[in-house]
Amino acid sequence: MARRRLFGALSASESRTLADILRTERAGGLMLLVGAAIALIWVNSPWAPGYESMRAFTFGPESLHLHLSLSTWVQDGLLAIFFFVIGLELKREMVAGELRKFSTAIVPAAAAVGGMVAPALIYLGINAAQSGGSLKGWAIPTATDIAFAVAVLAIVGKGLPNALRAFLLTLAVVDDLLAILIIAIFFTDDVSLLWLGVAVVLIVAFGFVARHRPTWWWLLVPLALAAWVAMHSSGIHATIAGVALGMTVPAIARRGQKESTAEHWEHRWRPVSAGFAVPVFALVAAGVPISLAALSAAASDPPAQGVALGLVLGKPLGILLATFLVATFTKAQLARGLGWLDVLAVGAVGGIGFTVSLLVNELSFRGDEADLVTMSVLLASVASAIIGGLLLTARARARGK
Repeated sequence: MARRRLFGALSASESRTLADILRTERAGGLMLLVGAAIALIWVNSPWAPGYESMRAFTFGPESLHLHLSLSTWVQDGLLAIFFFVIGLELKREMVAGELRKFSTAIVPAAAAVGGMVAPALIYLGINAAQSGGSLKGWAIPTATDIAFAVAVLAIVGKGLPNALRAFLLTLAVVDDLLAILIIAIFFTDDVSLLWLGVAVVLIVAFGFVARHRPTWWWLLVPLALAAWVAMHSSGIHATIAGVALGMTVPAIARRGQKESTAEHWEHRWRPVSAGFAVPVFALVAAGVPISLAALSAAASDPPAQGVALGLVLGKPLGILLATFLVATFTKAQLARGLGWLDVLAVGAVGGIGFTVSLLVNELSFRGDEADLVTMSVLLASVASAIIGGLLLTARARARGK
């Protein structure tokens, strides 16, 4: 019997098993943490110059204005896969999920809005009141990292009702949609209408092929890549192309299909997003030098203060207050089995910004300020995960009695 080599190629069965593992919330959150941990260890080691050289390494065709740094390729290109999966999920939720009915969508949707407005107001208040403050980072604490947040719920939320997970998922999906709109509207300087028109045509063509010939990968992949290039050239952040492409995919199963094309593609692409795109982004974006001096500088830096307090305090307060107002002044109600302490726990978990917050930070600041805010996002996300995890654990124990 032949001996198998260590670290050899995976069999078809093992590949499917690995992909299934990467689709789980726990695995996705763990991979994200691994990427961030490697970045932090690397940049705080004697090999830190190698980290900066890796981020700054440039490649790509100059003729297409795509001679970019590795950091930009990951931020604009690789993260488009993450946003493509979000687009697929948004389409499914709007067509066949919780966002399809106003009655089921209004409460978590309002919570998502409140969970974005309150952190932004806290950030603006802190930075407007202090010298050295900067208002341009207001969008950083508004985002919730759906993968990280759901991973926390999956780890500590045993015994909690399914309605709580549905509430968090719907809230996070709406949060992602609003974050995408913020990136598209507020982080676009000069727009080339010609390139934007080309991108729209290519995205529409992609949607047409996805609807009528979803197995034609030899055409769909080039269309998607061309749409990304056109969106990048238009001046709008290129990750928007990923969302737009995902939103064109049919989300209702056609005759003879066991599942919709959107559901099938989300199943296929989620392992790539969770197991590769997001961890690599964390590796590239989360590397900041940590020292007592850096922590002291972050503690006294108005943008860093605004981001930390916006995530840790603003998120839960905004989500809880918005949900309370909707439940009080409209006919909408919390889903059966949910209480106000559950909403507070979800709000605390919503303070995990991470992926999208780090992306918005990359778009808002540069240099030392970006490093301080990155540190603030990381610390605030960890604090929110701990607080949310403790609250969820307490709720699970209370229900188990």
